[in-house]
Amino acid sequence: MTTEQTTNGTASERGGGWRGVAVVTGASSGIGAACAQRLSDDGFEVVLAARRTDRITELAERVGGRAVTCDVTNPDDVAALAAAAGDDVALLVNNAGGAFGMETVEEADLDAWRRMYEINVLGTVAVTKALLPALGNGPGTIVTISSIAGQAAYEKGAGYCGVKAAESFASDALRLELNGRPVRVCDLAPGMVRTDEFSLVRFGGDRAKADAVYAGVAEPLTAEDIAECVAWVACLPHHVNIDKMTIKPLAQAASYKVDRSG
Repeated sequence: MTTEQTTNGTASERGGGWRGVAVVTGASSGIGAACAQRLSDDGFEVVLAARRTDRITELAERVGGRAVTCDVTNPDDVAALAAAAGDDVALLVNNAGGAFGMETVEEADLDAWRRMYEINVLGTVAVTKALLPALGNGPGTIVTISSIAGQAAYEKGAGYCGVKAAESFASDALRLELNGRPVRVCDLAPGMVRTDEFSLVRFGGDRAKADAVYAGVAEPLTAEDIAECVAWVACLPHHVNIDKMTIKPLAQAASYKVDRSG
């Protein structure tokens, strides 16, 4: 199921210092695609992993990276991704994830909850576990894109809040477990980020509901804003570890409190 394509260009060939191999999951759109572009610009050789082969192949050609078709919930795909990344990985960006549905606990779609847990938590842990030997050669950095949803609950968000909290706590435990080894662990928690697909997927393709999430918000975050933060964390001197970073647009004071007067 896994396909790898190597492009002709590399980060070092495009100029600037070569920073090593960076693996980005969920790289076919949104934050993942923006991270792939930004990290390539900063000198990383990017391995783009996602399920949609056509999209990551096109982006890999544009940034001079490598495309690897990978479903993070598929053990064979994850193993193939680790093999394609090689024995020395400088950076892993765990971005693959998603939210499905927005029902009350009383009306919860348990299949959707299981799917969210498999992708956001088990998929993140599976990729991290598979790449740890290569990251542990050091210096290595793991940045996991969680969410402010994992920091405080909100109505009709129990499923997504729960899986993002689990993902965040997995990063916290990993940081403790790796203490003394040359691997940094950062939990990066965005707030309201407007991308082409996140809310549309969450509401099953209902464009009106997806657009309503951002109604009246003058400037929600963009995927490029998050990529900027990922690049900053990754490019700091290696003795500097950003344990956690919460990023919200100015209009958002909390997950439930947003200025919509814009």
